[in-house]
Amino acid sequence: MDKRPLVMSCGDPSGIGPEIAAKAWEAVGADCPFVWLGDPRHLPAGVAFRMVEDVADCGGSALPVLPVAFAAHARAGQPDPANAAGVIEAIRYGVELVQSGSARGLVTCPIHKAALKSGAGFGFPGHTEFLAHLAGVDRVVMMLASDALRVVPVTIHIPLAEVPSALTPELLEQTIRITHAALIRDFGIASPRLAVAGLNPHAGEDGTMGQEDRDLIAPVLDRLRAEGLDLRGPLPADTMFHGAARARYDAAICMYHDQALIPIKTLAFDEGVNVTLGLPFVRTSPDHGTAYDIAGKGVAKPDSLIAAIRMAWNMGA
Repeated sequence: MDKRPLVMSCGDPSGIGPEIAAKAWEAVGADCPFVWLGDPRHLPAGVAFRMVEDVADCGGSALPVLPVAFAAHARAGQPDPANAAGVIEAIRYGVELVQSGSARGLVTCPIHKAALKSGAGFGFPGHTEFLAHLAGVDRVVMMLASDALRVVPVTIHIPLAEVPSALTPELLEQTIRITHAALIRDFGIASPRLAVAGLNPHAGEDGTMGQEDRDLIAPVLDRLRAEGLDLRGPLPADTMFHGAARARYDAAICMYHDQALIPIKTLAFDEGVNVTLGLPFVRTSPDHGTAYDIAGKGVAKPDSLIAAIRMAWNMGA
């Protein structure tokens, strides 16, 4: 049995990350132990913590903290570029610990990209791209997962008008292959079933509502089916997410951001987990941002972070 703990990078200390990390430790630290990487000054007042020097030293009732130096105190709801270097270092340190084998997986708390860019010249669109850089990986895939549904958007944070040109056979094939491999390796599904959405309404209706489904998506699926992958589609997206449909697949491949995220956030708004597929280690994150508007008020729900911890723990087993 793998007894290594998880590690958790603190995220933006002015957001809800420190608060929900402390709540998550109280809820699941005994079952899914983790070590928090950050500055203990940023934890909410009254939180019981203890400083550790080694990831393995994660027992006890107090939150174990591997310290990361930050330049300034944190003010709830007010991101401080002075702390950008500390946020980046916590992520880098977490990757180092999982890659060395000291930890079984990495859970990351939300960051504020603009503060990282202005404070430390952060040159990446987000967490995922930075993790891929640190791991030396060219292509990774974002999955949003819950007990009810797993979804993977092929194109992510781009305007809807740019999706048809960004959607290429190569990108679609890579996304499907990475998802298929991750479902086997990380989720223990021996023969993954993937449902692939069409781009257009009714999956194009044989070209009458758009030709991408027939001319771009279908040939990729046919080629991969010939290799033995269990793929269904291209399917009309409006009939893919009811209960009976979800029972017929293990993950849904969607063509753009909202096509994937609307159904999962409808079904599991507080329990969705962001999983990065294609890394040489396990990485999960809560499916929400820094929530500056409620930071420091003690009302932030830790549900998504708890789900991310549990998922990382099971994936790293």
